[in-house]
Amino acid sequence: MFKGLIGRKIGMTQIFDDDGAALPVTLIEAGPCYVTQIKTEEIDGYASVQLGFNEVKPKRLTRGQLGHLERNDLPPLKVLREFDSSAPDVSEGDMLKADVFEKDDRVDIVGTSKGRGFAGVVKRWGFSGGPKTHGQSDRQRAPGSLGSGTTPGRVWKGKKGPGRMGNERVTSSNVCVVLVDAERNLIAVDGSVPGPKGGLVVIKLVRKQ
Repeated sequence: MFKGLIGRKIGMTQIFDDDGAALPVTLIEAGPCYVTQIKTEEIDGYASVQLGFNEVKPKRLTRGQLGHLERNDLPPLKVLREFDSSAPDVSEGDMLKADVFEKDDRVDIVGTSKGRGFAGVVKRWGFSGGPKTHGQSDRQRAPGSLGSGTTPGRVWKGKKGPGRMGNERVTSSNVCVVLVDAERNLIAVDGSVPGPKGGLVVIKLVRKQ
């Protein structure tokens, strides 16, 4: 059975289990999504299901995008994503809601992490910095030595240093679905997921346990 949705992160809250323990959860507005295209090995060279999410005004899309959706009489959808699926049990034009998933399903959630801008090594990589005492003046959050002088006489590729932090594709793996509210298209998952409130996320069945 095909299980996959595109959603939007609402934020974090807590719910109580049967034993009265508080569980930190993230609420996700999952769907409704539409099956916009089914790709096959014979035609496209690979098998996948393309879903659309977030209905917008037609003027927000190009004519090519509108034509792609109008093939199946679908509304204008801003976001399209593909999911690997060799033998899907869905058809083009179908609507998928939050009840695609069930409580206790294990899923992978893909999102874009918060952008932190240009950051130093202490914030970006967790470096300890220089000494806090003994007369140091401006080396407290500095990276320190990057390498020796004569040999190799350069800085090795991949050396951790200051630079842009965040705004990257991040996957939270093997996350448990705690609650499914099909009427309001809400899914609650255990713990945190990548990205800010309102950020786009992709929910799919776990790839590895």
